[in-house]
Amino acid sequence: MATATAPADLTEMFCFDLYAASRAVTAFYRPLLTDLDLTYPQYLVMVVLWREQHCSIKELGDLLRLDYGTLTPLLRRLEAHGLVTRKRSSDDERSVTIGLTVTGAALRRRAGQIQSHLQVASGLDQGQAAALQETLRSLTASVASYDTDR
Repeated sequence: MATATAPADLTEMFCFDLYAASRAVTAFYRPLLTDLDLTYPQYLVMVVLWREQHCSIKELGDLLRLDYGTLTPLLRRLEAHGLVTRKRSSDDERSVTIGLTVTGAALRRRAGQIQSHLQVASGLDQGQAAALQETLRSLTASVASYDTDR
């Protein structure tokens, strides 16, 4: 018979530290994004589009690791605010391409300093930030590919 182990203390759970860091970073963004009238997930969509100009919903979902059901209402709200367009592909009606409007593209200038504010607030230098990103990406890939039925 397996013996039950005592619940871990929060200070021993790195998943809690990840959760707390994620909440702190998202909270840091909130007032900066309020000025842009964007939520954090909407901001992430805009960051992709500011770089790519347009992409399919599938590509966007893959990049942001969001499913179609989460992404669609978010894109509808961005479209209602006049920041993006949604167009069905003439080749494949199942495929929808998301593009920036002039207003959406112009918003990039107002959002330009957000990343530098976080860099300063994090207290990390560029090397530390890059190392942390690499660690987080490795963690994400490992956990995403782990077979829980092992």
